Amino acid sequence: MESIEDTHNSQNNLILQTSGIKNSYDSTVPSRLERLLRERELRKSSKSQNANEGIRDGNKDSNVFGNGNELCLSDGDRRAREGELIEGLAVSSLTNGFDRQDGRLQRQRLLVVANRLPVSAVRKGEDSWNLEVSVGGLVSALLGVNEFEANWIGWAGVNVTDEIGQRSLTEALAEKRCIPVFLDQELVHQYYNGYCNNILWPLFHYLPLPQEDRLATTRSFQSQFAAYKEANQMFADVVNEHYQAGDVVWCHDYHLMFLPKCLKEYNSEMKVGWFLHTPFPSSEIHRTLPSRSELLRAVLAADLVGFHTYDYARHFVSACTRILGLEGTPEGVEDQGKLTRVAAFPIGIDSDRFIRALELPAVKYHIKELQERFAGRKVMLGVDRLDMIKGIPQKILAFEKFLEENPDWRDKVVLLQIAVPTRTDVPEYQKLTCQVHEIVGRINGRFGTLTAVPIHHLDRSLDFPALCALYAVTDVALVTSLRDGMNLVSYEFVACQASKKGVLILSEFAGAAQSLGAGAILVNPWNITELASSIGYALTMSANEREKRHQHNFLHVTTHTSQEWAETFVSELNDTVVEAQLRTRHVPPQLPSEVAIERYLQSNNRLLILGFNATLTEPVDAQGRRIDQLKEMELKLHPDLKEPLRTLCNDPKTTIVVLSGSDRNVLDENFGEYRMWLAAEHGMFLRQTGGNWMTTMPENLSMDWVDSVKHVFEYFTERTPRSHFELRETSLVWNYKYTDIEFGKLQSKDLLQHLWTGPISNASVEVVQGSRSVEVRALGVTKGAAIDRILGEIVHNNDVKTPIDYVLCIGHFLAKDEDIYSFFDPDLSQVQAPIMRTKIANHLNRSTSNHSAGKSGHRPANCKVGLQASTIDKKAGSNENANWWSLFRDRMTVHEGSSVLDLKADNYFSCAVGRNCSLARYLLGSSADVVSLLKDMAYNSSC
Repeated sequence: MESIEDTHNSQNNLILQTSGIKNSYDSTVPSRLERLLRERELRKSSKSQNANEGIRDGNKDSNVFGNGNELCLSDGDRRAREGELIEGLAVSSLTNGFDRQDGRLQRQRLLVVANRLPVSAVRKGEDSWNLEVSVGGLVSALLGVNEFEANWIGWAGVNVTDEIGQRSLTEALAEKRCIPVFLDQELVHQYYNGYCNNILWPLFHYLPLPQEDRLATTRSFQSQFAAYKEANQMFADVVNEHYQAGDVVWCHDYHLMFLPKCLKEYNSEMKVGWFLHTPFPSSEIHRTLPSRSELLRAVLAADLVGFHTYDYARHFVSACTRILGLEGTPEGVEDQGKLTRVAAFPIGIDSDRFIRALELPAVKYHIKELQERFAGRKVMLGVDRLDMIKGIPQKILAFEKFLEENPDWRDKVVLLQIAVPTRTDVPEYQKLTCQVHEIVGRINGRFGTLTAVPIHHLDRSLDFPALCALYAVTDVALVTSLRDGMNLVSYEFVACQASKKGVLILSEFAGAAQSLGAGAILVNPWNITELASSIGYALTMSANEREKRHQHNFLHVTTHTSQEWAETFVSELNDTVVEAQLRTRHVPPQLPSEVAIERYLQSNNRLLILGFNATLTEPVDAQGRRIDQLKEMELKLHPDLKEPLRTLCNDPKTTIVVLSGSDRNVLDENFGEYRMWLAAEHGMFLRQTGGNWMTTMPENLSMDWVDSVKHVFEYFTERTPRSHFELRETSLVWNYKYTDIEFGKLQSKDLLQHLWTGPISNASVEVVQGSRSVEVRALGVTKGAAIDRILGEIVHNNDVKTPIDYVLCIGHFLAKDEDIYSFFDPDLSQVQAPIMRTKIANHLNRSTSNHSAGKSGHRPANCKVGLQASTIDKKAGSNENANWWSLFRDRMTVHEGSSVLDLKADNYFSCAVGRNCSLARYLLGSSADVVSLLKDMAYNSSC
């Protein structure tokens, strides 16, 4: 399997990169690669055990044509093979990757959700239906898959409005393991013909959006998109109705891009995969779609997103990073800790079916007939839907050029072009049909004779025996797609070439070029000269070279079958869900707001430490648009927080500290009117509003490196559009959040190399890398390291009258600054407590030797070492305690602020905003949740 993730990255070893936290995964848990390899071996073992049990039907000889890649059955053949086809798709099981009995795979249901069911229904009476196979590319790929119990959910292709008809059709389809979704005629027109085929399909194949009537297109787009979402919700409702715990839901193609979101909203535990059978365009193409962001986010709700090739997967990840501003990783796309795995799964065919078909009498008869018909001539073959993306005109024009340049070949070669008509009611397709017929007629009239013509063009499909025979006698197959998801015609041709060993000329714009490129002749179908030259090379190729090329392709086609494709995808999906469970096993829970507020009201002295950016700031991502750079750079307090903050600040039992990396002017502008403490530049500057700024900077702190780092930052800012840097008094920050994602990453790597080898090579500084920023600051400067000094200043300012017994710490802090959470946490070990607090404990014990707790030196079970106020004898009288507090506060020196805490574990609430991987105890999703919490807290405290 071709995948964008690095399989050497064992995901079971996800380690929280934080001090004092052990690896949350047991070393005995197998790695992701180990689990998948074990899964693969067990599947092989199960197949060998079941080989003689009749699980696989070796007599399937039906063929399909759909999704632009495969040939369709004749009507008679469809009806004859209907039962075998459907039953072959709904047999046996697939494991969830862990639960087994005696090493055998356990049964697992697979709900295959596609726009169309593999059968079409024709109504014969009020409650009777005639069902016939109407298969497409998906069914062709799944034809040989027998390792799980598949149930199909989709539209039956008929408008049924009455209850009797719907009930009878449902019962008839149930026998075929099919479940219908009933769409009315108008919805189908808006959803399928409109948004799917008129908007998404052209765009995904690099065709421009319709522009004949721009005003009408704009107006109709909204109604079509609304119908698209409505139809997806209807599919979701049917899935939800039939879903059972443990089922795997496999959504297919661009028709159902909203389905993963709908399913996850219904049940977040549902295993959901989504696979695209067309190309996914580059981000520059996809961003022209008005609903680009909504569709991307809907797909990202799935656990696993699959594509035919690595290019398509890369384009999808790029679109998510460039359009949504999310983080692309080697594994997929990460959004606030939630990882959607993105990988490539090249589809295949049931190669055994084609190989066996060559031994059928009907196929042998057709082979003999074709050999006699075209005796003495080389046969070239093209098998396509009559579609704009198939490059049929380019193919024929290249053949014409070849005949022009090689007159000796005019009577020695024939091109057979099978072009199956589709969407005959669409003007563009009608125009293409006329164009192809005109070119064929001109070439046949120019180079044909009374007894033979160079091009045989058929506007129809062939039945399976005739098609296999045609593949077998072909010397050169021409696949000239201008853009194609995979194109399985190339696979079918290779599977039937065991004796002939013909040559495959394959467009580099077909997904199959990624898989069959070793043995095929890759061409650019737009380059007619190159294509004509390739035809000549293929016709004159030596037998030895043909043999080598065929062996390369034949090995791939027979190894990467449709069964292997489906099993691999479902296995990866199961493992992705397991991996997500491993990732989230130790993800902090959501903050219990009611409990936090209740504890707040019961406490006597509260300390609220709040971050600023992305915590208290107003939202700037309005109506789903990309974040506005200028608005976000200008940090503003959320307007809904002004009154709640004022209420909380006016409470004499509450002390609020806003601790930010921003400079002093920013904090003054936003919080100057409140009674609170402001800590700027990670606590290096501190003041109480109404007072003057003071520095907590160590006296021996050297800042000689600032100018040289500034020059480097200026250099890269000038050469990186939309980047900027902030010059603060104790640090510098270069931000490339708004630049092109890939370019910004490259520039940041270059910048870091300049810094490490030059300005900071011998300086006492550290480089802190954010998601899209680089900060250089003095060594040891973090919010956690500064909190001791901040609390000390607060105590000396007589702002704290009694020990603090409640702490709420909320922020969107960098990982480097999350030591502020561990500073307060009473549950963390002594190793994580600053050494300074141990020294303060000894000093306090000496000062209060008349108290029993002070003599013993033991800390209570609910409090960590260094929280010296908690060592006071709780049985002492209130006056004695007050005297101790007065004595301690007078003797206390600056930077001994941790000693003012008398904090129990139940009264400590640390909360990370918008970050799932955190040292904090709890999580909040965004600044909106912070607003809601502080509003409720202010309201309850004022009651």
